[in-house]
Amino acid sequence: MSTAFSPTTTAPIRPASASLARALGERVATFTFEDLPAAAIDWAKVGILDTVGVTLAGAREPAATLLTQVLGPGAGDAVVFGSTQRASALDAALINGTASHALDFDDCNNTFGGHPSVPILPALFALADERGATGPDFITAYVAGFEVETKIAMSVHFHHYMKGWHPTATLGVFGAAAATSRLLGLDATKTATAIAIAASMSSGIKANFGTMTKPMHVGHCARDGLLAARLAQAGFTANGDDVFEHEQGFFEVYNGAGNYDAARGIDAWAAPLDIIRPGLAIKQYPCCGSTHPAIDAAIEIAQSHAFECDDIERVDVWIHPRRLQHTNRPLPQSDLDAKFSVQYVVARALLDQRVTLQHFEQRRFQETDVAALTRKVNAVGYDVHRFPADNHFGGEVRVTLKSGAVYTAKVDQPLGRTSANPLPAARLQTKYEACAAMVLNDAAVRQSVELLTRFEALTDVRELTRLFTGTSNLKDR
Repeated sequence: MSTAFSPTTTAPIRPASASLARALGERVATFTFEDLPAAAIDWAKVGILDTVGVTLAGAREPAATLLTQVLGPGAGDAVVFGSTQRASALDAALINGTASHALDFDDCNNTFGGHPSVPILPALFALADERGATGPDFITAYVAGFEVETKIAMSVHFHHYMKGWHPTATLGVFGAAAATSRLLGLDATKTATAIAIAASMSSGIKANFGTMTKPMHVGHCARDGLLAARLAQAGFTANGDDVFEHEQGFFEVYNGAGNYDAARGIDAWAAPLDIIRPGLAIKQYPCCGSTHPAIDAAIEIAQSHAFECDDIERVDVWIHPRRLQHTNRPLPQSDLDAKFSVQYVVARALLDQRVTLQHFEQRRFQETDVAALTRKVNAVGYDVHRFPADNHFGGEVRVTLKSGAVYTAKVDQPLGRTSANPLPAARLQTKYEACAAMVLNDAAVRQSVELLTRFEALTDVRELTRLFTGTSNLKDR
């Protein structure tokens, strides 16, 4: 394996200026498919399959369609997923990136504190549509961008997350810039410049969670990462010397003095690759991942005990305090808001023993039974008496019936949360097929599964993306 990102390399590769942007540029520019462990390729294919599925499912959500409408007619070679349109690569990255996160059904990562694939893959698909790209080159770029964004996350978390930034966007823009730089074949200096340009494009605040603006964060960082790479390719300038370390640079402005460790991420580079461990967290439920352990616990209770909604006196829920901060929404006001309401999703899980895409449509959170039960759900943050201090992904639910009976279930982490506890392959494919079938006809779904399964063998990624557009592949609206 190349010493540029070998797990055995302990000393950070930095020029004399100790520039993080330049250190990352060097590593990204030397990434090769041949150096990737087999596990990285396998997990990259998982991420691509899952992201394509949720992007297709989100393509006709208002966040994506309204954005397309406002942008107006475009011209270009890049596919707008789930439509008959094509657009410039920049516009396609913006629209498809927004669609990919519109349902909040996309993958997560523990290091990142957000959704690692959606900032990167829409930008890569748009660029691949425009220029062409082989499967191996595409995977290499994806893994490189994934490593960049997650290792920067190690330097700033969890203060960055708690401060109110949306890491999927604020950090994902670096992943998108790095990945598209790699696919463009930029050298180390220009890649560092692209990363430095991206630092001025980093944005996204949690105050907009539960609205269409949250998925648009992702669309913008996919577009801006691609734009940064293209600008660097053209000779645009930026402060690649110390854009992170400067007294008014990324670390000081976004986190503040004493709230970051500039060397932590680069010192951990590829030891292991983050896409391998902790890996991808594949969602079973189309709502905020912070609610998933509580959903698992609620479903366990509902499947193990027989009771009716009217039998319930009270429901108590414990999740990590950091996760409760943006999911404590006892009275959701919209379908998007309901995706971030731990009270609603627990009530829904207790009633239906599942949580599906349809539960966030047509204001179903207002249905009489589930609305009544939602009001009975009390959610609080847990402490060390319930879960170890280092467990940020636990959940506990206690259902108290009017009869006095009490049922409790506890989940250390939801299924699929890490590569050590993966979602079974059959469930992943079932999720993909259900998502893709929302916009593609049966033949296009089958063909896309076949191509995604052998993605690393593709000589041109456009063989796949052509299935996501055109009247011969799409269902009627």
